[in-house]
Amino acid sequence: MLDQLRPYWDQAVRFAGQAADWAAFQASRMPAYWVQLRDYWDGLAPNTQDALLTAGLLAPALLLGLILIAGFRPFPLVGAMLWRFRLTNVMFVALIAVSVGIGVGLIAQERGLRAGTARAADKFDLVLAAPGSEMTMLLAAVYLQPSDVPLLDGKIYEEVASDARVRIAAPIAFGDSVDGAPVVGTTPRFVEYLAGTLAEGRVFADEAEAVVGASVPLAVGDEFEPAHGMGPEADEHAHEEEHFHVVGRMAPTGSPWDRAVMVPIEAVWHVHGLSDGHAEGWDGTVGEPFDAAAFPGTPAIIVRANQLWANYALRDAFTRDDVMAFFPGAVLAQLYSLLGDVRQVMSLLAVVTQVLVAAGVLTGLVILTRLYAQRLALLRALGAPVRFVLAVVWSYAASLIALGALAGLAVGYGATALLSRMVTEKTDILVTATLGWPEVHLVAAFVSLAMLLALLPGLAALPRNVVGALRG
Repeated sequence: MLDQLRPYWDQAVRFAGQAADWAAFQASRMPAYWVQLRDYWDGLAPNTQDALLTAGLLAPALLLGLILIAGFRPFPLVGAMLWRFRLTNVMFVALIAVSVGIGVGLIAQERGLRAGTARAADKFDLVLAAPGSEMTMLLAAVYLQPSDVPLLDGKIYEEVASDARVRIAAPIAFGDSVDGAPVVGTTPRFVEYLAGTLAEGRVFADEAEAVVGASVPLAVGDEFEPAHGMGPEADEHAHEEEHFHVVGRMAPTGSPWDRAVMVPIEAVWHVHGLSDGHAEGWDGTVGEPFDAAAFPGTPAIIVRANQLWANYALRDAFTRDDVMAFFPGAVLAQLYSLLGDVRQVMSLLAVVTQVLVAAGVLTGLVILTRLYAQRLALLRALGAPVRFVLAVVWSYAASLIALGALAGLAVGYGATALLSRMVTEKTDILVTATLGWPEVHLVAAFVSLAMLLALLPGLAALPRNVVGALRG
């Protein structure tokens, strides 16, 4: 079989070598000044590159304006036109501003959501779970979305926890809630790792104690009774005999764990009628070590290795038939790659929407400039060049476009802040989206294209018959 495939393999290798030689040949033929220019560009600071790109996008509109206005002073007439029909002009500017603002706001929000989800998963280097969907386990273990998943047994946990490359192996358990906040069973070491220095109190030390996230409406010293399940279907009276005391509060992490209530995993096991995970003679100290034979099971194990390289070795070691290991960051990267296509579509739709709005505004301007037909004809009768008349009308339309774009950036800034607050409230992921250079580039491209199209109202407004236009 291998002998039959060898000719095809040799042919593929030869083809790859020829392709590499062709690429090197083409690179050697590139003019030296292009290479120097590319090296110079690569050496510029990112902000400088973005500023130059913005200037390049605006250059066609600026060049057109300079050509039309050179040697003339159309701005007094433009100012009079803006004031004469100020209410109509405000409406046109508002239409452009809303279109631009919504477009840049949505695109900025998508980027902010990416950053927020990545930041929320930052503490989760490696997750072990029963074989299945990595995305489902990512949502369950990192973003605390309720899901019915199989459990890992004590033998696998002991194998992970006893590995010399592992610093933290924290089992987690969920399924209960309190006032809508998920109750998560875990170990004191994981709480210390996740929260760092607590904002208030201390980490739980026995089964009746709890640590709450920064957004949970419980204070240190409060007592609560967990409900079985999540959401409207939660049974508020399933655990009537179980009570927990809040002994600590985490500082904000910007993740769904800010809304979580953390208790010893032994307490979650006990509440559901399972063993405590420890050998006989347990002294009541919660957390590691656990006994493999008494370990009831866990839907996921959060692993932190001693060194970065060990994460990859651990992933390979625990990716097999009875367990899967995955990097949350890698799963998010796959999701982002899909969202990248969505982002491109969103950007295209935003540009198309803005151009359509601009086309509608320009159509309105064509109609509006008809009201100026006699005045423009009078200018021509007094000897004004055609280019001056065209410069007046174009400057008028360009002023509305520029004002609408600037107002759109302000609307986009406000829309981004509002959407960030709404997404944060709905997902418990801290989203702090702001307008950046990609949005500026989008607006610059829109302004340049719209100003080029603004020639159309100017051409339509030119009187074909000056005498006829003067007579009305």
